Amino acid sequence: MASTDLKTTEDAGSVEAGLDALESGPSGRPPLRHTLVNKVLPPVVAVVVVLLVWQGLISLRIVTDPTTLPSPAAVWHTVQDAWLQGTLLGYIWTSVSRGLLGFLFALLIGTPLGLVVARVKFVRAAVGPILSGLQSLPSVAWVPPAVIWLGLDNSMMYAVILLGAVPSIANGLVSGVDQVPPLFLRAGRTMGATGLKGTWHITLPAALPGYVAGLKQGWAFAWRSLMAAEIIASFPDLGVGLGQLLENGRNASDMAMVFEAILLILTVGIAIDLLIFSPLERWVLRSRGLLVKG
Repeated sequence: MASTDLKTTEDAGSVEAGLDALESGPSGRPPLRHTLVNKVLPPVVAVVVVLLVWQGLISLRIVTDPTTLPSPAAVWHTVQDAWLQGTLLGYIWTSVSRGLLGFLFALLIGTPLGLVVARVKFVRAAVGPILSGLQSLPSVAWVPPAVIWLGLDNSMMYAVILLGAVPSIANGLVSGVDQVPPLFLRAGRTMGATGLKGTWHITLPAALPGYVAGLKQGWAFAWRSLMAAEIIASFPDLGVGLGQLLENGRNASDMAMVFEAILLILTVGIAIDLLIFSPLERWVLRSRGLLVKG
């Protein structure tokens, strides 16, 4: 009987050790070759395939009208000319500075709004459906009233960004708070973490995965809202951002400029995600032991 109990204890210890080994995973940074093959090579291959297909449509004369589809070389020359003229970085900075500042304002408004909606039942019943409706409303719908209310200036741009991004940030935080285990809240109250202290030390850290997802979606809505505002509300005093560049290409029937603007808008969106939101998302997952290493 004693030997059986000893064997059972040893088996349980072995299982526990195995689970610990699985949870700990491999330590240290992956080798550079592994990173290049698994992280860098796939998007590079995808871009090369798109360029080959694009050039193939031109070379095989499937598309013969350059005013419909310019060649990759023509688009590259347009980008190169803008760089040599010193205007390329100006286009990018005009839009990026507006987008990031507007998103910061949306963050300052959407975070407390999301907490109030998540915690106050009456506010949730009253405001929750409105936030969901605003989130599904196309950003371009806010441009005409914003122009009428605020005129053709940067305040109109920021208003459109706020109306596009705040609902996503608030709803993301509400979703994150809803997924906080009640045990965490009870434990926090037992330790004296109530009110603002409980919100700061218990609720917000536990709701981070949903909150970060809301931030990521909020940036996407902010960027799309800004592009819609720049395309529709063009005015010399506003400067030329990427949306205005796209509209200028359409007005001039210059498809190379249109594709230049589209590629720059896409590049900035991807860069912001890779530089800000992807590292933030990985940090949140890693802090919770949810990051799959591979």
